[in-house]
Amino acid sequence: MTALNRVPSLMVRAGTASALTIAAVSGSIVAPGFTSEAAAATPATKALQIAASKKGSPYKYGATGPHRFDCSGLTLYSFKKAGKKLPRTAAQQYNKTRHISAKNRKAGDLVFFHSGSNVYHVGIYAGKNKLWHSPKSGDVVRLQKIWTKSVWYGRVK
Repeated sequence: MTALNRVPSLMVRAGTASALTIAAVSGSIVAPGFTSEAAAATPATKALQIAASKKGSPYKYGATGPHRFDCSGLTLYSFKKAGKKLPRTAAQQYNKTRHISAKNRKAGDLVFFHSGSNVYHVGIYAGKNKLWHSPKSGDVVRLQKIWTKSVWYGRVK
């Protein structure tokens, strides 16, 4: 029996049925303002999830994954898997993003660490003043609190 065949019997037995009741009986609920998790996931959200999935992967200078990463290698890999292309280095990535203020940052934005005008490190903002990154030689991909105010934020276009 299809959902369409069930609707009239519902209306006869219950008198009237709301659209949500009919949809629930038919096995699919579509309500305004609700989207499936898959449909709601933006490339930035996907990249953040991919970076988080690499937790514990060792740092290796020049590595772009899938098992070892340097800082920009992790962001490059994560966004590539999410369908977005980034250049190789942290400085090049900064130059290819839309620069945003700290108050407008969102999870999935890139966090660029700088000294003066020199960008030297990058990670993916995870919310609550934390980022996923591949810190340095001898360390691993991990979630960490942002430790300095010398950061800029960029949104991948």
